Amino acid sequence: MILGFLASHGGSAARFLTAACRDGRLNAVPVALASNNSGSPALAWAREAGLRTAHLSRAKYPDPDALDAAILAFLQDAGVDTLVLSGYMKALGPRVLSAYAGRVLNIHPSLLPRHGGRGMYGDRVHEAVLASGDTESGATVHLVTAGIDEGPVLAQVRVPVLPGDTVATLKARVQATEGELLLQALRGLA
Repeated sequence: MILGFLASHGGSAARFLTAACRDGRLNAVPVALASNNSGSPALAWAREAGLRTAHLSRAKYPDPDALDAAILAFLQDAGVDTLVLSGYMKALGPRVLSAYAGRVLNIHPSLLPRHGGRGMYGDRVHEAVLASGDTESGATVHLVTAGIDEGPVLAQVRVPVLPGDTVATLKARVQATEGELLLQALRGLA
């Protein structure tokens, strides 16, 4: 498995999975990371880690089709066969979705289909979980399709919502499960 990543900010999933590849927990080779954010800490980290990197955004490619083509060319030139979204905050275009159908994974910080879809990311998800009165939350790894957070679920982990939880405490417990959940999903996909 040859892994590529798309990240908008810190790229914690990319970091975790790259470490897992390098210490033998995942039989895969991380090769590339692109970001839509030129100041993304993930880009700096990926360069230092020896991954091929690129800044690919609407700023460089105002036409959505041209951006989609540039992302696809970057991934294919790097030899990527499996793509992981590591906090990537943009929808993928039809070229990338078609070329990597069934091989694009995303992690979402809730038990999809609850608290998913457009506008549901980061702290907004945990706020929605707490506001709903749910007694549990968790994380979901799913295949990415054209519909936001609508792809088939590959793996889920449940995390209790505790009395007195805040967005920060719930977020910390959910995030603590995400790396291993991604690892499990990628092993299942291999």
